[in-house]
Amino acid sequence: MEINLPTSDKNFVESLIPQKFPFVMVHELTAYSENHLVSGFTIKEDNLFVQNGNFQASGLIEHQAQSVALHTGYKYYLLGKDAPTGYIGAIKFFEAESLPKIGDKLKTEAAILNEVMGVTLVEITTKVNDTVIAKSQMKTVVK
Repeated sequence: MEINLPTSDKNFVESLIPQKFPFVMVHELTAYSENHLVSGFTIKEDNLFVQNGNFQASGLIEHQAQSVALHTGYKYYLLGKDAPTGYIGAIKFFEAESLPKIGDKLKTEAAILNEVMGVTLVEITTKVNDTVIAKSQMKTVVK
């Protein structure tokens, strides 16, 4: 199967991350390189993290972590391997400038700062309509 980026092929994107519906918080892989990824996600009304029409900060953190998982999963896909399971090891900081609303499309850029023995240090920025709404730095760990 050959995949061209960007892709919003639901089955392909979901095959790259360990999470399954209804806990999937990424739907698009826009760009990929060894140290960078751009993902997308449109917030729907039935999302688990939507409350009073807003996507909650906990949802933003999960979306950002899944964007990192998407980077790892795509790297393994390119190597012909199954995507590994991982988790958030630590959040160094997280700031939400505003909470996105139902119908907003998140565009998230993850920059891999360091990767050693399954631990990835990553800086993540999430935007809606080119406006930064959240930033974080976290460590993710692959089992």
